Amino acid sequence: MSHRRSIFQRIVALFVGGAEARHHSGRVTQEPPAIPAASDEAYGEDGYPHYAIDRRRAKFQIGQVVKHRLFEFRGVIFDVDPVFANTEEWYEAIPEHMRPSKDQPYYHLFAENEKTHYVAYVSEGNLVPDESDVPLSHPDIPHVLDRTPDGYALKRRQAN
Repeated sequence: MSHRRSIFQRIVALFVGGAEARHHSGRVTQEPPAIPAASDEAYGEDGYPHYAIDRRRAKFQIGQVVKHRLFEFRGVIFDVDPVFANTEEWYEAIPEHMRPSKDQPYYHLFAENEKTHYVAYVSEGNLVPDESDVPLSHPDIPHVLDRTPDGYALKRRQAN
């Protein structure tokens, strides 16, 4: 029975987030141990690594139409990475003076410009909402997304 309380206390501690955890009977238990920080650069104030998914907040959502803030293309988001998840070669191919931080969400877009359709991988800092309400014509969109009155949404079979 005491083993069950220990597991319960650990679960409660996860959700309390550093505050003192309480057992279901109302007794106060010890505060969970802090995660040791190897260096100030490796961990944030909350004790989690800077790359931890829990800390990421994506500004844009799957199905949202966005445009690049520098280049003339727009697209619809079909996937999000909480931090950079492409190859090092791809990253190094970006001119150094334009290279975005890896420590931000990156978005997969069905992208288009006046000349072509393609798939783009873009950092959050380089995107802005597209307010035009002009539908996109990328040929892959119907395979992954449905057009709705509010924009685009993942097809049911694509949603996790």
